Amino acid sequence: MIYFFPGRPRPERTEAITEGEPMGSLGFWRLAQADPGWVAAVDPDGTEHTAGELLARANRLVHGLRGLGLGTGDGVCGLVPNGVDGLVLYLAALQAGWYYTPVNWHLTGPEIGYIVADSEAKAFFVHERYAGEGARAADEAGLDPARRFAFGDVPGFRPVGELVDGQPDALPADRSNGATMHYTSGTTGRPKGVRRALAGMDPDDSYELQTFLLSLFGMTPGRPAGGQPQAHLVTSPNYHTAVTQFGGCALHMGHTLVYMDRWDAEECLRLIDRYSITRSRRPSGLRKTTSLTNSLAHRTTWLRSDLSMKWAIHAAAPCPVPLKQKMLDWWGDCIWEYYAATEGGGTIASPEDWRKHPGTVGKAWPISELLIVDDDGIEVPRGTPGTIYMKMAGVDFEYKGDREKTERNRLRGYFTVGDIGYLTDDGFLFLSDRKADMIISGGANIYPAEIENEIILHPKVADVAVFGIPDEEWGEQIKAVVEPAPGVAPGPALAEEILRSLEGRLARMKWPRSIDFIDAMPREPNGKLLKRKLRAPYWEGRESVI
Repeated sequence: MIYFFPGRPRPERTEAITEGEPMGSLGFWRLAQADPGWVAAVDPDGTEHTAGELLARANRLVHGLRGLGLGTGDGVCGLVPNGVDGLVLYLAALQAGWYYTPVNWHLTGPEIGYIVADSEAKAFFVHERYAGEGARAADEAGLDPARRFAFGDVPGFRPVGELVDGQPDALPADRSNGATMHYTSGTTGRPKGVRRALAGMDPDDSYELQTFLLSLFGMTPGRPAGGQPQAHLVTSPNYHTAVTQFGGCALHMGHTLVYMDRWDAEECLRLIDRYSITRSRRPSGLRKTTSLTNSLAHRTTWLRSDLSMKWAIHAAAPCPVPLKQKMLDWWGDCIWEYYAATEGGGTIASPEDWRKHPGTVGKAWPISELLIVDDDGIEVPRGTPGTIYMKMAGVDFEYKGDREKTERNRLRGYFTVGDIGYLTDDGFLFLSDRKADMIISGGANIYPAEIENEIILHPKVADVAVFGIPDEEWGEQIKAVVEPAPGVAPGPALAEEILRSLEGRLARMKWPRSIDFIDAMPREPNGKLLKRKLRAPYWEGRESVI
């Protein structure tokens, strides 16, 4: 993941917000009232939206949904592209005490419908770009037509205008802080929402909660009096947990959000030049940014001497040491890295840290702790690989509706997502393996069991294994190994037939990039698949298998 944050001139505030102003004095709602003319967001088409406009839209949405009976602790889902529509949903939820779930728009209707139903959403918002799958999802979830709302034209959905037109612009009464509830998963079963208890506090007093993440990287609220504002370039899908959190943090700090519709290297460089970008993050990993921008090295917009980049933050997809070293040499010491999970907790590595410890993902956050254990749950010595467990002080979570899974991934108050790594004597974490079979491709978590469960339904497939193999651009790509049914000839025609059978049942982002065939799957006498034996040849010569 990589983030970019920019700053550019805008009209002076009536009450100047100075850089480094004490926590609690800011927050979007206070800022928007003090300076409604502040350009708080820029859509991918270049349309600018003031803070006053966003505040009014969020307020009207709260009033409208409360009219439908939504109360504290209820949830809403949004199937919307990057831009202010999703931002308004986020802002409304965060001041009305609701859970907001942004949904991955690559998913199919049934997959989306499961999330809408499981989250118990009381309202579902769909952009016309995703009308087809959005409608299938609403039907799959059995959602009341009166609670289906459209940005644009979506058959069977009410225009958002019907919900908000005529509603007051004023702040709603009885405001309380809400939260996002993103969906994540393990290697088996369907995804689960990561749900945290709501604090029940006034949104204006939750500023520290909303801005903690960026403060870890040394970023400050506001801007120097009379100077340029800061802003955040959103280059990746806003349904990612970190993208939502980083963007929200930036907005509450008084920074402008500039949205890209999709990743494009040339457009990214243009925006860096246009908005004097100083900070960015992308969930598709530093590797992809490297490969795509290398070909543009001759462009003066990128190589100009006053390049404004101060923070380029990445995570999720692993980056080979030589590639990151090249980027540091090219961009300078502005590239930060972190390791974290939707569930909470993590590490951070400054450019200086990484240069001293090439390959590290950093040291634990000030309020986070790490524990490395063996298969028996016993802490291992420094330098010894083991399962990585984390916890964050004062922050707890549950997988919504799945107490068994919540407890299964815990150990003495810590949780794990199944990664393997080790700590150095001075506390730096290195990732070395992945216990779980989860694939990270372009920063997206992809779960093999879900793909295997679809492929095995094909009548010509006797057995299947899915895992990640190296991909210099995406980190990993999805590989399927298939044992054909008796009498079925393997080959390209069968591979194509299997892939086409996934149409409408599985998001294309989850389709294997390639399929190999095998006479018989390697299994233990008890039937356990030896997936590592299948995967090993593809990772031969690598220091790690992620």
